Amino acid sequence: MSESAAAPAPEETFLERLLNGIERMGNKMPDPAILFLGLCATVIVVSQVLFWFDVKATYEVVTTPSVPTEQTYYGGSIEPTDVGPSEQAPPSAYRVETQTAKVKGLLTGEGVRYLFTSFVDNFRNFSAVTIILVVMIGVGLAEAAGLIAALIRKLVGVSSQSTLTFIIVLLGIISSIASDAGYLVLIPLGAAAFKSVGRNPLAGIAAAFAGVAAGFGVNFLITPLDGVLTEITNDASGAAPSSHIDLAANLYFGIGSTIFVAIVLTLISSRMVEPRLGEYDPADAGEGPQTAEETPEVSEEAEARGLRYALWATLAVLAGIALLTLIPGAPLRNPDTGKIIGDSPFMNSLILIITLTFFAAGLAYGRGAGTIKGSGDVLATITKSWSSLASLLFLFLLIAQFIAYFNFSNIAEVLAVKLGDILEHLSIGAVWLLIGVILITFVVDLIIPQAIAKWALLAPIFIPLFIRLGVAPQTVLAAYRVGDSPFNVVTPLMAYFPLVVVFVQRYKKQAGIGTLVSLMLPYVVVLSIAWIAFFVAWYLIGIPLGPGSPVHT
Repeated sequence: MSESAAAPAPEETFLERLLNGIERMGNKMPDPAILFLGLCATVIVVSQVLFWFDVKATYEVVTTPSVPTEQTYYGGSIEPTDVGPSEQAPPSAYRVETQTAKVKGLLTGEGVRYLFTSFVDNFRNFSAVTIILVVMIGVGLAEAAGLIAALIRKLVGVSSQSTLTFIIVLLGIISSIASDAGYLVLIPLGAAAFKSVGRNPLAGIAAAFAGVAAGFGVNFLITPLDGVLTEITNDASGAAPSSHIDLAANLYFGIGSTIFVAIVLTLISSRMVEPRLGEYDPADAGEGPQTAEETPEVSEEAEARGLRYALWATLAVLAGIALLTLIPGAPLRNPDTGKIIGDSPFMNSLILIITLTFFAAGLAYGRGAGTIKGSGDVLATITKSWSSLASLLFLFLLIAQFIAYFNFSNIAEVLAVKLGDILEHLSIGAVWLLIGVILITFVVDLIIPQAIAKWALLAPIFIPLFIRLGVAPQTVLAAYRVGDSPFNVVTPLMAYFPLVVVFVQRYKKQAGIGTLVSLMLPYVVVLSIAWIAFFVAWYLIGIPLGPGSPVHT
């Protein structure tokens, strides 16, 4: 008998047994489509029961001023769209009002009418659907042409095994500057990059997903999200200018957190997640969209030529966008204020700009490398990339209904207010209250993953409370950023969670929701604890959160 055959199998650690158990339990759950059908039915029944018991909550909320709108028709639409003024109302126009949120039953006359009349609109207004279809036009072409695979080979060539994980995670964190593109581009890229160097592609998915979703709230740069969160914070602060903050109020904390979170997520990936996954077995692979490793083989000379063409095409697109943006009075500037960042056509066009960049680069690479011969190949790649999304689009239909029903019922608002009331009545120090903000945000994130929607609900509760306690609004916002992101990677209500499940199934055909949850749970636990400790240390030391934004008032 050989020595290797006689060697006993290594015993599983407690953590491995726990995560494997979570994976088995999670994968026993029904198909995600059936799961969301059940969740829809549950919301309908629970909302009606809570309505009968007259469950409600009183809270303060920021109300926006009424603005005149005009009806116009976009593209081939047959229904008009209300378009408001491009310039935002001044802060003085916003008011903080006391309102009462009461749970609305979905089996009342009003609720039943909503169930029947909103079904199509719920799906049409679910932005993840249109975003993924548009982005896949460019990304699908670039992937089929072989550009993604070529870029991965370049990335791997300049990275060691340890730095590859860090680069993937860091790119995921800073990808929030480009809205949702990180979910669609970076996560499958992470899987292919890991697979290309003989590492488990599921570890690449986990590292990229952790960076994109768990680190979403911070960045090296000021992002579109910062503008909205700042505006909501100032609205909740009231009319006193001394309590208002600017866009850079959390800049230093964002930069420090980006570096810290990237290091923590990298260590979790390399020390906990990847060792548990072990070596990848290609026999486990399932069916799915074409990926980078399935693209046509090309010679080094053809690849170099294709990359050169792709670079020229990318520079041409970026030069065109720059001409449409940077020149005073350019079309992609805000026509009233001239701004580029914030409420501007440029920021509203980021998804299209990303699509055009990938499309032009992929087409140029394909022509240079010889992997795309004509227009027929281009149309075939787009059709194939869209057809691979069919089951996901049906799932999005059901998710859109669940989210709409949940929002209509007001259950989320009532729950958030109740949690805020509990925090307000706790007689503890400011540090513990700020930790309470983080913990409550964790809980709310499980049912309201959207950062803006969450803060619009929580800011009017927390900001006035902490101003009365002498805690600066920028400090409360920094605490919210810590609580906003970590749980994104384990809540099925996050719009792109089902898409990541599809990515996982590409490499493990038996995978399900439980597989992804068990894969990402170490990130949630470790990052949550570490980031809270980082925030507390920052607060106690008294490091400014941004230019002119002290952590203490």
